[in-house]
Amino acid sequence: MGVNQSRIAVLCNYELLPERVGGMDYFYWMFDAKCKEQGIEIDWFFPNLSNHGGYSKLNLHSSNYKNVENYFLDNYSNNQYSHVITHFIELCTPFYKKLKKRNSAKIIAIDHNPRPLSGYPLKKRLEKKTKGILYAKYIDLFVGVSEYSKDQLIKELGSFIKDRIKVVCNGLEIQKFKVKSDFSVSNKFLTASHLRKDKGIQDVIYAVAALKKESDVPFTIDVYGEGPYETDLKNLVNEFDLGNTIIFKGSISNLHEVYSEYSYLIHPSHGETFCYTVVEALLSNLPVITTNDQGNVLKLVKENNNGFLFDVGDSTKLKMILLSILNGKNTIVNGLEKEPEVLQFSLEKMVDNHIKLLQ
Repeated sequence: MGVNQSRIAVLCNYELLPERVGGMDYFYWMFDAKCKEQGIEIDWFFPNLSNHGGYSKLNLHSSNYKNVENYFLDNYSNNQYSHVITHFIELCTPFYKKLKKRNSAKIIAIDHNPRPLSGYPLKKRLEKKTKGILYAKYIDLFVGVSEYSKDQLIKELGSFIKDRIKVVCNGLEIQKFKVKSDFSVSNKFLTASHLRKDKGIQDVIYAVAALKKESDVPFTIDVYGEGPYETDLKNLVNEFDLGNTIIFKGSISNLHEVYSEYSYLIHPSHGETFCYTVVEALLSNLPVITTNDQGNVLKLVKENNNGFLFDVGDSTKLKMILLSILNGKNTIVNGLEKEPEVLQFSLEKMVDNHIKLLQ
């Protein structure tokens, strides 16, 4: 079957939420449109249905919040697809073996999964190695969203997948970001992430609690996002009486317009595979304060150039960075020149590279 006559299936363990439109949503919409231009039809499989944004134009199938893989196997695995692509689905499970035995489609597995900072425990590492030996052979191509993701996949599953793995970085609609032009110090900071413990927002709270004992310079940190750790974070803010400084804003759909209103992004993450938030901030010319290897997984933040770096969990160092900024001793006020590395993360390039995987 030629690529221009293909029908492919894309499985995504990714809930469709109108209030949480992010980079992957825009990718799905553009990828579908570009594939249709080339005569490639896509059946999309998600846990739920939605018609917000570009989803109204996609051929959607819902598992009704049941296991997406099992739903596909039970109802569609005998269809004649040229490719089956998986996003946000656990790699190297019996699903891939069952699918390969029922369908001649090439299977492409995209890895988006963050890793724990301290690594997986021994039992989990052995389990991943075993699954790699048993099931990796049923996946035709592995795709990492960064070099870090690629290296971790090889480490976890085995060196035998080296010849079947590529890196395709995520992308964003670069042109839509409002660019920061006013670099006068406003002492307004923000964080933006899913509120999980591994995003490290608790480290910001500890840093601010300590900072308040040393400085009375006013500042605010707006927290954008929602998630399972939200209540714990709010309780911690209340415990330290920081409600006037750390303000929870919930999720918004226009962060691309909001970054430019702040002095710095703080991204204290304990683990990332790509990190949209840091790229988005830099595209907005917003300096970034983030963790050395995890938040800065793409190595785009350069110390004292377009931001500042600290080790994961080091709230004392984060406090010192914030204090030096508030005291005017160490700050970035002259604007930024976008690094060429940042500009390469365009949504168009990401879509084109994913289409090339089909060829």
